Amino acid sequence: MSQAEETPLAFKVPTRHNAKLHKLVGLINADQELLQLWHCANINAVDRSGISDHGGVHIRIVSNAALRVLRLLVEAGIQPSIVTHHGMTSDDAELVVVLAAALHDLGIAIHRDSHESYSLILAYPKARQILGGIYQEPELTTMVAETLHAVIAHRWDVHCLTLEAGVVKVADALDMTAGRSRIPFEAGQVNIHSVSALAVEEVSIQKGEKRPVRVSVKLGNSAGIFQLDELLRRKLKNSSIAPYVEVVAKIEGETERRLLEIYEL
Repeated sequence: MSQAEETPLAFKVPTRHNAKLHKLVGLINADQELLQLWHCANINAVDRSGISDHGGVHIRIVSNAALRVLRLLVEAGIQPSIVTHHGMTSDDAELVVVLAAALHDLGIAIHRDSHESYSLILAYPKARQILGGIYQEPELTTMVAETLHAVIAHRWDVHCLTLEAGVVKVADALDMTAGRSRIPFEAGQVNIHSVSALAVEEVSIQKGEKRPVRVSVKLGNSAGIFQLDELLRRKLKNSSIAPYVEVVAKIEGETERRLLEIYEL
């Protein structure tokens, strides 16, 4: 029997007063093809590649994290790129990051390797279909293009040209609590990958003290720093939001307690 999740969960994000985002959530939940693509991606990830969940649960975590980060940036007066360059609104930027998060790993349904590029193949028609229920031209094409940019730019070494793309890239890396490592390792194998993956106990996103966004990571032991280096450091460094994010790692193990403040990951 497949280890991937079998019972679809409702896709939810806090829509607040954003009517278009509320409609987007409804369209995503009603899209049986999209839900099945998430499931197929998870089969390739979990059952065939031996890595952690990349299906519906991952999508929900990344979508909520991306929306949280974007809202903190906007509250701090940082303007989304779709506002700066297309004269649209922060509400529209919320749809870009949420839909990009929903579509970013579709390519794993084709293959894990180079999945970011394969995601574009599946994401283009799906983005036009879903957003077509909310926007008319020319805004529809603008929204599709911005969403697809965020999809391809979630790959760690692809340069982010928009604030929204940086938000999605970093949000993807924040799904790293115990048992949810993005770094593959054999089940039962004890190595730095498995030990560090289990060391990450909690990840939270808050308003920062020195920067608009604070990512707080609670670690059971210092081995979890490896996860921050391999998952978060390189994505944050290559994102468009690095100047706005502070990272704090709090270690509370049986043998050590310390607070590490890292501002330039």
